[in-house]
Amino acid sequence: MNKNAGTKKIEKNNLINNDVFQISSNPPFSKRGIKIALVHDYLVQYGGAERVLDSFCELFPEASIYTIAYDKKSMHGHFEGKKIQTSFLQKIPFARSRHRMFPVLMPMAIEKFDFSNYDVVLSDSSSFAKGIITGQETLHICYMHTPMRFAWDDCQKYTEDFYFPKFIKKLIPFFMNYVRLWDRSSAERPDKIIANSKFISRRIKKYYKRDSIVINPPVNVNNFYVSKKQEDYFLLVGRLMVYKRFDIVIEAFKQLGLKLKIIGRGPDAERLKKMAHGYGNIEFLGRLSDKQLFDYYSRCQAFIFPQEEDFGITAIEAMASGRPLIAFRGGDIPEHMEEGKSGTFFDKQSSEAIVEAVEKFKNIHFDGEYIRNKVLKFDREIFKDKIKEFIENETSGFIEKQMRCFKE
Repeated sequence: MNKNAGTKKIEKNNLINNDVFQISSNPPFSKRGIKIALVHDYLVQYGGAERVLDSFCELFPEASIYTIAYDKKSMHGHFEGKKIQTSFLQKIPFARSRHRMFPVLMPMAIEKFDFSNYDVVLSDSSSFAKGIITGQETLHICYMHTPMRFAWDDCQKYTEDFYFPKFIKKLIPFFMNYVRLWDRSSAERPDKIIANSKFISRRIKKYYKRDSIVINPPVNVNNFYVSKKQEDYFLLVGRLMVYKRFDIVIEAFKQLGLKLKIIGRGPDAERLKKMAHGYGNIEFLGRLSDKQLFDYYSRCQAFIFPQEEDFGITAIEAMASGRPLIAFRGGDIPEHMEEGKSGTFFDKQSSEAIVEAVEKFKNIHFDGEYIRNKVLKFDREIFKDKIKEFIENETSGFIEKQMRCFKE
């Protein structure tokens, strides 16, 4: 395969290395006899990682998906008609709804898959998918959302959301020793790693000693729009989970008395609602339709982002709606937000810091169109172009290397 044959040069902003790169006009992989598989940790909820997988499916429509567990109902029609291969955990009662209760079985589950009939495997992983075993004749490229957080970061912090029984919580540190050792060794298995942000690229280097290139995840920026009229509420959007720190936002707005609307559901909902009980300025809206969500984004005063995320998709969606952020200075957000131009930061995850940031926000004028233009680079089609070009180049080099080895 000659990667320079049949290509055309196009220029787009913020592409790999910020340079002009080549989009291949070669036929699809399947028509060139190149067989590709997709691997995903588990398909039990539809979020940012599943949006990435959706884009991969658009690029490689004939590829099968391998995943530890699959809950069709939770996918809301996504991946309908795809060939999905699941692990033995699929047959265990409650594995789909309580898959996190089986951390010691996950390595075995992911390693059982057979990829000997594939030329290329593209995994996207925040935990176990990167740990697949492939032969020397198969190229494995991993799109990494994050190194396994519950192994390398604060284990207690990230397992609070799982609501394990007390006796299991006591065993978690012992389980994690094994999982951490497996995670470190399995990180050597991908031939190439793509990180979803500079923040994650640094974490991959720290924990796995691996180099990676950065391709930010896709955001359907064209679904969002700038409204000329804003209302008097601030907005929180996301799964209601302990690590997202929505609790400190609620405490801040109890003090401020300003309107706060919270969109989303999750395991921390009951605790958060108890915190807000009796405060009429704080409203839980649950899960909304896309149309309703886009409307709430466009009309809020500002979007509150209190958590440290690998890639804050909801923050990018708010910016695509022309709305400024009030954000914790952590994770990937400092890569995308400009102080005073697209939002304002707070440096400590506390209600007091948020109150101070909101007061500071009130004295700044923000240009919605400027904010939106800053995130158009995350367009889904640009993401797909980058991924396609990277895989084309890596596959070409891999095949050439295989041919040289064969001749020798």
